[in-house]
Amino acid sequence: MKARYSAITLALCSALGVHSYVYAQETNESFDNDQVEKIVVTGVPSGTSQRKVDTSYAITALSDVDIERLAPKSTADIFKAIPGVWSEASGGVAGANVFVRGFPGTGDAPYLTVAIQGVPIFTPPTLSFLENASLFRMDETIAFMDALRGGPASVLSNGQPGLTTNFNLKEGSEITEGLVKYSTSDYSLQRFDGVVSGELADDLYFMAGGYISRSPGIRDTGFDTENGQQFTVNITKELDNGKFSIFHRMTDDHGVWYLPGALNVEGVDNDYVQLGTLNRQATIQVGANGDLRTIDIGEGRGFKGSMTGGNLELDLGNDWTLVDKFGYTEGNANTFGLVPEGGAVALSMVADNGASATGAVTGTVYNGDTAVQQFGRWVVEKQIESFTNDLALTKSLSDLNITFGYFTSSFSADDQWSLGNQAYYVVESGGELLTGIDCNDNQDSCAWNYDIDSTGDASTDAFYLAADYQLNEEVRIDVGIRRENHEVEYTVDEGGDGVVTKAVQYDESDVAWTAGINWQFEKNMGVFARASEGSRMPQFDDFRDNFGAFSSGEDLITDITQYEAGFKMAESDYSLYATAFFNEVEGNLFVPRPGAPAEVTTNEAYGVEIDGTYYADNGFSITLNATIQETEITAGAPINEISVVGNETIRQPGWQVRLTPSYDFSMVDMEATAYAVLHAVDDRFGDNLNTNSLEGYEQIDFGLNVYVTPELEIQFNIQNLTDEDGLTEGDPRNPAAPNGRFILPRNATVSVSYAF
Repeated sequence: MKARYSAITLALCSALGVHSYVYAQETNESFDNDQVEKIVVTGVPSGTSQRKVDTSYAITALSDVDIERLAPKSTADIFKAIPGVWSEASGGVAGANVFVRGFPGTGDAPYLTVAIQGVPIFTPPTLSFLENASLFRMDETIAFMDALRGGPASVLSNGQPGLTTNFNLKEGSEITEGLVKYSTSDYSLQRFDGVVSGELADDLYFMAGGYISRSPGIRDTGFDTENGQQFTVNITKELDNGKFSIFHRMTDDHGVWYLPGALNVEGVDNDYVQLGTLNRQATIQVGANGDLRTIDIGEGRGFKGSMTGGNLELDLGNDWTLVDKFGYTEGNANTFGLVPEGGAVALSMVADNGASATGAVTGTVYNGDTAVQQFGRWVVEKQIESFTNDLALTKSLSDLNITFGYFTSSFSADDQWSLGNQAYYVVESGGELLTGIDCNDNQDSCAWNYDIDSTGDASTDAFYLAADYQLNEEVRIDVGIRRENHEVEYTVDEGGDGVVTKAVQYDESDVAWTAGINWQFEKNMGVFARASEGSRMPQFDDFRDNFGAFSSGEDLITDITQYEAGFKMAESDYSLYATAFFNEVEGNLFVPRPGAPAEVTTNEAYGVEIDGTYYADNGFSITLNATIQETEITAGAPINEISVVGNETIRQPGWQVRLTPSYDFSMVDMEATAYAVLHAVDDRFGDNLNTNSLEGYEQIDFGLNVYVTPELEIQFNIQNLTDEDGLTEGDPRNPAAPNGRFILPRNATVSVSYAF
């Protein structure tokens, strides 16, 4: 069993002081500090590491083994293991919706920041058709992840008041080692992963790895809709007074965009996907002149680009330390999809002859009882670029640490959209376009189009000051303040006719602060309390959607106030972290579709997050992840003359529970681990009017890892064992339409890996 752990991960975590924790996770052997010495690095102003049990904020840490057992189908899948987070990973490899602690949002992830090596991969958490998780792909190069909720994050990094997830890369050591891994599935996945690390010269180490993947998708489209490859290299130099590392990651990965299906049609379930061979190609009208363009909807959503960054850590002497983190991201994040427009109807209601229509590809004649639905052939092409640097200088004065920080980021997004382009298709997996319907044969008769050509450049500059003071052996106080200046230059041509209809020059500043106290009344047990204020600054799409409000002088800044109190305890065989929270989000803006009026609300939420683990001597362990919360819209303009005040926040479950039992055992001279994930979620509402109810559901996953030899491992994983057809959302563009997006159907994967 001792050879089961990754030596690469062990080398990294040993450098951070977490050797015994990682080793014990892998072997389930008993050490006095298995849980006690669990280390986190996110949320510490100086950029160094800290014991999780000593923190004065809520944070979750997942090792590479934890991530492997989750068997994530996308990056957003991992976030389901974080208390306080509701992650809808039902859109495919990209296009997730992620919510945290009842913060309002109707799509994407406006309160999620994804960082690599401590640097945000793209400073805006969300742009239209782009959230951070869509830019990031998991592979064997990841060592561990931290996930910080609330806490000091409103002051640090890009000032994210919601959820900051930080993925740390593996590093090399004096030992040359690696891993090769092949994965397949019941949906014809073919994937190869590899990673290798070692020493290039004295005190100079490398890690390199990546993957190649092909699949028709969990919902079979008939062709390879999921295509991906990624390569990452990380070089680390140990210095006499610190360390310098630099990495480069190239990604080209996309997959089908799963969208809501027609709930009023028999046979539409969690296996349904409208995209298929018969409809992947489409000809649409774009621009003011109605020029024709042929598109491949099978390109789905994804990212083709690169991320480059580095970290410098220096001990300057005289109790001064310097940490500098930088990152550069550039590439294309495009979206192609068949987006439902209204509900499904009988063909007889729309056919020119009132009785039938003909398949545009196969020539099949469909009778009037056939279910048909309008789908928009949507195209969003987005070119992004971002450069970020975060410099922190820390002075230690006996029991006082003071950190001076400067965060700066410049970023841009150039967009070309063609939304709308509706046509009627047969409602079935891969259902084809029809002729004999005026809307299809003459697009001008019923289709609405929203074409834009926009360009935006922005910058964020923030100075922050953070200090922590050890009042006595048990009590530590920390405070922080941040002043951020946000500038945006943005123009948009709505209509694609070369005429700029909206132009924005924006320059606003805001101040965020945080204050926390930690009472560690025993070495491995304590409580904390924290208050903070932060904000969500407007990005390009906020100005386009709310241009009238901006031109009237509103600053479009969303203000967030948070209060937290927590209990934490970590012993050799168990740990328990419980955090109570209250927050208010004032001035939240949402536009359901282009041209619609904005819904402006103030939302409150309170609840408790529970994160606990127990390890038994017989190889059994169990982890509990639970969130219970109450959400409410406390202010907001009426929607369709109906008040929303007093309603629940859109898409936020009142409770969710995730239970993960695991058992290590021996069989036929081999070691094995069996584990399961039991996930239950409460009802939710799909709109602010609370008229569209989404029923709760339960999902069961199961996994088995067999260690044939110390080097050879076979992993089997099955998700959604009972093939539950729960819904994650209704139709966000038309809540009254009988449409909904299902969780992914039952699927099984098998992988074989060899460590050397």
